[in-house]
Amino acid sequence: MANRDLLDEQREETRLIIEELLDDGSDPDAPYTIEHHFSAENFDALEKVAVDAFKMGYEVTDAEELEVEEGKLLMCCDAISEVALNAELIDEQVEQLIELAARHNVNYDGWGTYFEDPDGEDGEEGEDDDFYDEDDDGKRH
Repeated sequence: MANRDLLDEQREETRLIIEELLDDGSDPDAPYTIEHHFSAENFDALEKVAVDAFKMGYEVTDAEELEVEEGKLLMCCDAISEVALNAELIDEQVEQLIELAARHNVNYDGWGTYFEDPDGEDGEEGEDDDFYDEDDDGKRH
């Protein structure tokens, strides 16, 4: 079973993140991309977490190096899902992934997501008009 204190801390954090998103006007009904963060000093252990998370149905990012205090290097990756902004659903994922991290002796570093515009405006992404070239004849050189 996962560390009860860590689970309680993550449950509080989940509710705080959701509350802040909604207070900022994020769409309560949108699907949200949830990025669960992992880190480890050992690449092999992180790779095992990534493989198991993938088998559990998560999309997994490639591992990246992150330099922390005093030049120490950590390997990091994310397990990604798309779910409603529902605390209970996210709590289930968090518990599942904390247990996975503990089995492989890596760190579960919480989760994050992005603001979802209730008006459906994507901002930078989706602004294809910015890239339209009226002089483009379709020929590639």
